[in-house]
Amino acid sequence: MQAKEWTVRVHLDEDGDDTRARATLTTGKDRVIGTGHAKRNPADPSVPEIGDELAVSRALADLAGKLAVITKHDIAESAEFDVRSW
Repeated sequence: MQAKEWTVRVHLDEDGDDTRARATLTTGKDRVIGTGHAKRNPADPSVPEIGDELAVSRALADLAGKLAVITKHDIAESAEFDVRSW
């Protein structure tokens, strides 16, 4: 079995109390992008790291969901697998 390496890069943009994150998975031949957003409630203290964490967690969750959809599609397209196993 050949070792493989996939890379996820996360980019953060902050604008005041808004934080946006983009998580990009690169597999060597494909690229999948997930996005996330966090907005601080004005009643909460300003802790930028919390906005970063929340936005990134949402971007990674979005990325995972998109990858799951791609996987299900690939399984359905393949005659080698029993789709019912998923």
